[in-house]
Amino acid sequence: MRRLRRPDHHAPAGGASGVRAVAAPTQVAAVELGHPGRVTDPTGARLDRPRTARALVLVRLHGHPVALVVVDTAGGFPDPEDLLAAGGPQVAAAVRGHLRQDRGPARRPAETGLGVATTPACLEGRRAALARARPVTVVVATRDRPAHLARCLDALVDLDYPTYEIVVVDNDPTSEAAAAIVAARRDGRIRYVREPRRGLAAAHNTGLAVAEGDIVAFTDDDVVVDGHWLAELATGFDAADDVACVTGLILPAELETPAQVLAAQHGAFAKGLGARVVDRGIHRPHDPLFPFAAGRLGSGANMAFHADTLRGLGGFDPATGAGTPARGGDDLAAFLAVVADGHRLAYRPSALVWHHHRRDPAAPAAQAASYGTGLGAYLASSLLHRPRLVPTFLRLVPAGLAEARASSARAALPPPWREELARLERRGLILSPVAYGLSRWRTRGAWRPSKAPGR
Repeated sequence: MRRLRRPDHHAPAGGASGVRAVAAPTQVAAVELGHPGRVTDPTGARLDRPRTARALVLVRLHGHPVALVVVDTAGGFPDPEDLLAAGGPQVAAAVRGHLRQDRGPARRPAETGLGVATTPACLEGRRAALARARPVTVVVATRDRPAHLARCLDALVDLDYPTYEIVVVDNDPTSEAAAAIVAARRDGRIRYVREPRRGLAAAHNTGLAVAEGDIVAFTDDDVVVDGHWLAELATGFDAADDVACVTGLILPAELETPAQVLAAQHGAFAKGLGARVVDRGIHRPHDPLFPFAAGRLGSGANMAFHADTLRGLGGFDPATGAGTPARGGDDLAAFLAVVADGHRLAYRPSALVWHHHRRDPAAPAAQAASYGTGLGAYLASSLLHRPRLVPTFLRLVPAGLAEARASSARAALPPPWREELARLERRGLILSPVAYGLSRWRTRGAWRPSKAPGR
């Protein structure tokens, strides 16, 4: 592998918005338009003054994301009207449309207080989900990252959802640090389970096996969840009949180093700010690669399933996922399985989490190689376990290759890194059949869930 130089403090791409327009260091913040002047960090703590000359600001209305803008903070954090101006006419139109749907006034936010005097109609779904409160199990897989795990649990224990448990799955650990963190909390909602088989999918299957909730949600130990995360995931299951999986928005928790900026821009964790439901019928998206473009449906750091449906689908392929030679693909294979087997998947951006990208300079290269290998492993796993999809896949190969070339060309990355990361992804994709075959050999005989005992 060619030696990569350290990422530079590159300038924002011209005309770009959101994460694509970021340069390091950039502070990450959120503003709720219904509470003008209140600016918070990803943990929900109030920010009184900016630390950097620019900030990436998530603009929310009634808790729902409506814009992601980069603003100059040399004179302090901007007020709501400045944020709307920074987002352009599309953002202002989105706010007006949201207010109309809430049966509130469609006038300027500063004049109306954004209609918060009455109960917004957009929150009725969340209130219904909280009243129903289906039991949820949150599974957090971890390995030798106690500081990350502690920060993740700090957010998870403070959710507004009334009925949930947390299962920490310690995956092939080399110490007792994670067990000690769980024990020290003395919180009856948190359970500790050890999984000796290395791999994220194996850890998730272990969590699924012991889950007691009707819904099982998954997140990573390097994530901080929003306070409404579980309520919004639960709401997503009511978006249509037979929604078996709900995914949510993933945003960077910090953009302090050039490597974190590159990881955020290249990773494309954010799948947009519009809620949607997809299936192979009336909700089929206008995507020529559907259903194989599963990466556009969500990511594993923010996903939830009907527990019994996921068990019936076979859980996660233990030959995929971080920690195996396949390096990824476990989440994408599960998304494809949901849709391919006739269920629906809902994407709900208000189910929000903040992801801490690695700070070290080697992270973008490692991420690109993992994406390529994981993509190939996901496709191999899906076609192996659902051979009826092979004809559709072969028909879509030319379109997929064309999309890959176009995506690489339009990537909002500095030119040296755009070509290099694309090369590493291609290399990983080429090697993925060997990597997946090796992973299957190593995990031969590994357990995959079908149905929980007693269900």
